[in-house]
Amino acid sequence: MQLDWLEDFLTLAEERNFSRAAERRNVTQPAFGRRIRSLEQWVGTPLFIRTKTGTDLSAAGEQFQSYIQVSVRDLYRARVAALEILDQAKSVITVAATHALSFTFFPKWIVEHAPHEPINLKSDSMQACERVMQRGEASFLLSHHHRLLQTSLDSQDFVRVEIGTDLLVPVCQPSEGGQPRWTLGDGEVPYLAYSTESGLGRILHADWAARGVRPPLAMVLQSQLAAALLSMAVDGAGVAWVPLSLAASALATGRIAYAGDETYRTAIAITLARPTTSLSKISEALWTAACGR
Repeated sequence: MQLDWLEDFLTLAEERNFSRAAERRNVTQPAFGRRIRSLEQWVGTPLFIRTKTGTDLSAAGEQFQSYIQVSVRDLYRARVAALEILDQAKSVITVAATHALSFTFFPKWIVEHAPHEPINLKSDSMQACERVMQRGEASFLLSHHHRLLQTSLDSQDFVRVEIGTDLLVPVCQPSEGGQPRWTLGDGEVPYLAYSTESGLGRILHADWAARGVRPPLAMVLQSQLAAALLSMAVDGAGVAWVPLSLAASALATGRIAYAGDETYRTAIAITLARPTTSLSKISEALWTAACGR
């Protein structure tokens, strides 16, 4: 049995599609399929079931996943811990951060809380950052969070602390008179949407569902990047919901305008998550500083 097989299994369990899973693992689909079959032979039972819409976990696969997810993460953490003992990794704090916060909140915050420590920043989508944390490849995850949306890190294996606040606000290009080109509530508007990899998109729709907010939208573009959606809004492609921390400069200079009132704004927290297991001394020091805000 190889560690690669377990990572293949977890990727396929998440994607539920052989082609997408093989692409994520950077192997050909036939090779990926052979590795999954090798794992199933080692376990002694099929772990996946082919369906009309893709691939599902079998009952045995669901049970296997509950153990393997933790085991793979612990293996990576054990490797990091071993390197720290050898003085090869303990001098670097590794932080995973979603794209939007990497550009806006992170630089000032890290200087205030760890001004003299070397930092390894892994910036990616929310889903990718969660995978990094599950594999033990980062000590912290900096992300937006909402109480209505559970993530894979909302478990007994991780803990999070709120270190800031933000707002998701609808914005669009202004007219020559400075008024928004589109106004929510005045009919259907072109919608610049988040793709499924984005945590901000999931937060936005969870909040709308909870409050019964149903803005009339016609989706014209999807992206996992808030910065890309903001850029498209500035160029007049439609209405985008972006963090106020990211949009503040464009709002102040009049390049964009609010496309709706407070009804269409979603309050979100900025949080720092970490595993419940012990970290290196400098990582624990950063956590202590973060908890004190």
